[in-house]
Amino acid sequence: MAVRHDVEPRALAVRTLLQLPRVAKFNGQINRRLVETELRRSAEGLRIDQRAIRELIPTDKFALRDLRFVELEAPVAEAIFSRLHYLRNARSGSLNYALVDPIHGLPVTMCSVSPLEWKRVARQVETQFGVPQANVWDVSRVYSFDVAPPNAISSLLAKVRTAIRQLDAQVDLLSTAVDPNLGFHGSSYRAANWQLWMSIQARPYLYVDRVYASPRQLLQRFETANLAELAARHGAVVEQSRARLLDSLIFCCRVRRETEQVAPDDQRRLRR
Repeated sequence: MAVRHDVEPRALAVRTLLQLPRVAKFNGQINRRLVETELRRSAEGLRIDQRAIRELIPTDKFALRDLRFVELEAPVAEAIFSRLHYLRNARSGSLNYALVDPIHGLPVTMCSVSPLEWKRVARQVETQFGVPQANVWDVSRVYSFDVAPPNAISSLLAKVRTAIRQLDAQVDLLSTAVDPNLGFHGSSYRAANWQLWMSIQARPYLYVDRVYASPRQLLQRFETANLAELAARHGAVVEQSRARLLDSLIFCCRVRRETEQVAPDDQRRLRR
């Protein structure tokens, strides 16, 4: 199937991968026609979102050395994350950082950082590695435009680590969750000297009216993440993926010293 080249290919790929578990069978197989349908739907949605923030999308390519590191204003970060990130929302209260182009100041690669709210991960980090839960922050959103040069994300992560170290807040560790079901494998984190410390059991993807929604988004929108209640009270078409999903990978980076490697046998698999 041909898709017009007016959408960012990487963003389209991730959006489509997020939707495919909704139509996959228990064994993971998907009919080609359904794949093409989801690809078209994702492309059309992405076009709409790109048009909505056209003025924030960079089009010029620059070498990595020419990009500037900045703390990004919240309205700009929120506009991009809520439109182009595959989760289509920003984490409120975050610090946002970016590498911006030297001409227009448009973000080329960006991320948001905030105190870790995932209690299951925070408890394991404290128990196994001795880092207090309050001292762990989370890289909760990352987005890189297709014009970004190679190694842009790993370069941004290295600069963010330095910026966080200089804050008055006591932050000893950065963490993030990488979802291999969406084609992510943590390469940029490894390049920035982050280490794989643990994994966490995948839970089914949830969809409301054929659109992916995280439990956090359901709570924000409907004040409940109970699927039966959503269907009964709001008349929504609620679905969840059936095929087995791969575990999320938890990468970590110590802020004030070198991050130790964790042997595979010592990497805990956390359950939901």
